[in-house]
Amino acid sequence: MSHRKNYKMRRCENGYIFCRSRKIEQTMVVQTERKFILSNPQKCLGCFICEFACSAVKEKSTEPMQSRIRVVNLEPTGSMAIACVLCEDPRCVRSCPQNALGQSDETGVIIVDEAKCNGCGWCIGACRFGAIGLDPKKKKVVVCDLCGGEPECVKYCPFEGALTFGTIDDVAHEYRKEAFKKLLKEIDGEK
Repeated sequence: MSHRKNYKMRRCENGYIFCRSRKIEQTMVVQTERKFILSNPQKCLGCFICEFACSAVKEKSTEPMQSRIRVVNLEPTGSMAIACVLCEDPRCVRSCPQNALGQSDETGVIIVDEAKCNGCGWCIGACRFGAIGLDPKKKKVVVCDLCGGEPECVKYCPFEGALTFGTIDDVAHEYRKEAFKKLLKEIDGEK
């Protein structure tokens, strides 16, 4: 009897997750078609241009704390930008005591109703990815809305491949290409 026999697929976060169930006889994978922003820590140099681009477009400001994307330094390995990953069942939305957050059925984008948001920060604590921030001037939460499908942070990022906007399949394909290129270099180096 295969150990995979007891697994049932469930969509979660923005990719794949397997959950135990005796009802399904084989492992299945569901891919989401939603696009999101992903940062490659091997290519991100932590220049913060994505934060500046976001705050300039969204708030007409150069204050990075008003950005909807955040750069995190992962010393000594590098840096990485973090934006909303469009969870299937977002904890941030469920945790808001004011019902100020919702999620678009079509895009998965988290929508903030600023009239209801009191800046309590429960959603910030609920987000596993650190993708929600508090605008220090408005005292309201901010979260990436993908700029209507054309993220400015991705457009202005000066390092090719450091920020990607696509589906989980697009991202996985790019990682496979990178892994294959590394493998070819290693094979060439052995000759």
